[in-house]
Amino acid sequence: MRKHLIHILIVLLALTSCSEYQNLLKSTDPELKYDKAVEYFSMKKYDKAITLFNDVAAYYRNTDRSELIINYLAKAHIEKKDYFSASEYYNTYVKAFPRGRFIQEAKYMIAYCYYKDSPDVRLDQTNTHLAINGFQDFINLYPDTEKAKDASKLLDEMNNKLAEKELINADLYYNLGIYMGNNFLSAVITAENALKRYPSTKHREDLMMLILRSKYQQALYSEESLKTERYQSAVDEYYTYMNEFPQGKYVKEAEQIFKDSSKILPTTD
Repeated sequence: MRKHLIHILIVLLALTSCSEYQNLLKSTDPELKYDKAVEYFSMKKYDKAITLFNDVAAYYRNTDRSELIINYLAKAHIEKKDYFSASEYYNTYVKAFPRGRFIQEAKYMIAYCYYKDSPDVRLDQTNTHLAINGFQDFINLYPDTEKAKDASKLLDEMNNKLAEKELINADLYYNLGIYMGNNFLSAVITAENALKRYPSTKHREDLMMLILRSKYQQALYSEESLKTERYQSAVDEYYTYMNEFPQGKYVKEAEQIFKDSSKILPTTD
C-alpha cells in the first residue's frame, strides 16, 4: 500500500512539473522564463534550460543579461556533449563580447570543443586543425594560466594525431611498393615532411625507421645505375636513426639493413 502511494506521489509530481514547464513555455514574462532557465540549469535539466534561454535571448539582446544567456547556452550544450553547438555559442560570445567576463574561458572552450569533435585519425582532420589553432592562440594570449598548461597538453595530443595520420599514409605508400610507380619515394617524402611539421612527435622513431626501410627497398628495386647511390642513402639513414635511437625498438632491423646495404657498396681502400 505504501509503495503504491509513493508511486502515485511520484506520478503527480511529474505531472505537476510537466504542467509547470508547459505554462512557462506559454508565458510572456521574460524575467520569469530567465529565472526558471537558470533554475533548470542548476538542476541539470539542460534541455528545458536551453529552450527557455533561447526563448528570451532576443528580448535581452544588447543587455548585460545577453552575455549570461549565451554563456549558459554554451555550458548547457557542453554538459549535453553537443560540442558542435557549444562551439557555435562560444564563437558567438567571443564576437559579441570580445572583452566579456567569460572571454578567457570561451576562447579555451572553442578549442576544446573542436578537440572533442576531432574524429578517428583515418578521417578528415579539419576539427583537429581548428583545435590546434585554437589552443595555440589561447597559449599565446594567456601563457601564464593553468589553462595554458592544459592547452599545451591537448595541443601535443592533436599534433601527435596528425603525425600518426602521416605515418599511416607513409606506411600505405611503403606497402604499395613498386605498384604503378616508385611508392617507396612517396613514403620517404611523406615521412620526412611529417618530421618537419611535427619534430617532437611520439611517432618520431616510427617515421625515421620507415624512411630507412623505404630507402633500402628503393635501392633494392633500383636499376643498376642507381643502386650505389641509393644504398649509400640507406646507410646514411641508418646512421641518422642510430644516432638518435641507439637503444631503439628497431635496432636489430636497422642493423640488418645496414649490413645488407654495406655488402653492395664498393669497399674503399
